[in-house]
Amino acid sequence: MPNLVLLHGALGHSEIFNTYLDGLSTYFTIHTPLFSGHGSNELPTDGISIEKYTQELTKYCTENNLTDVYILGHSMGGYVALCYAMKHPENVNSIMTLGTKFDWTEEQALKESKMLNPDIILEKIPKYAQLLERQHGSKWKQLLPAIADLMIDLGKNPPLKDRLASIHTPVQIMVGDKDNMVTLEESAHVYRSLPNAKLAVLPETKHPMDKVRPNLLLSLIKDFWNLS
Repeated sequence: MPNLVLLHGALGHSEIFNTYLDGLSTYFTIHTPLFSGHGSNELPTDGISIEKYTQELTKYCTENNLTDVYILGHSMGGYVALCYAMKHPENVNSIMTLGTKFDWTEEQALKESKMLNPDIILEKIPKYAQLLERQHGSKWKQLLPAIADLMIDLGKNPPLKDRLASIHTPVQIMVGDKDNMVTLEESAHVYRSLPNAKLAVLPETKHPMDKVRPNLLLSLIKDFWNLS
């Protein structure tokens, strides 16, 4: 069976895809790698970046002998998927991104990164702090500033900026119409900039993966990949 790689977002976890495993395992051998710093994976001492995560995906595909891969990436996972396709086009069959932010500026990154303060999250959103601790262990407090640095780095040097036209891999860009992190405009811009792309807007859908209706996403996946 073809290989499908499911990529979680920043501060996310591969368990966000659990709802979809049964429905997709009929068609694919499924892979759910975790980026470093996430889950039980150690946080690298030299920090994290989109480039590092792209290298981790490259290494994962090489070590597992994955070729002609299908990729579904949520949020940051979608950004990494496109960076991987830019570097290894021969190894990617096609990509679906969901809720991926493309329009990174320094100002935008600073604004987003300020929300990643562990003390503020503990005080204001204790349930989210509990989830982060459950998924990533006690190092979640170190993961937050590392992700903030990743965002600031993205704002300064977005690897995909002005390079989308070079990605000829079939891509479907998906965004929820209630996503408060990703705009319809930036998603449509990326869709227009990619030579071989489709665009899907999910109604009544917010950014977090657990706010996406599984039946809606599964139907879009089956449509894009012609699964019957």
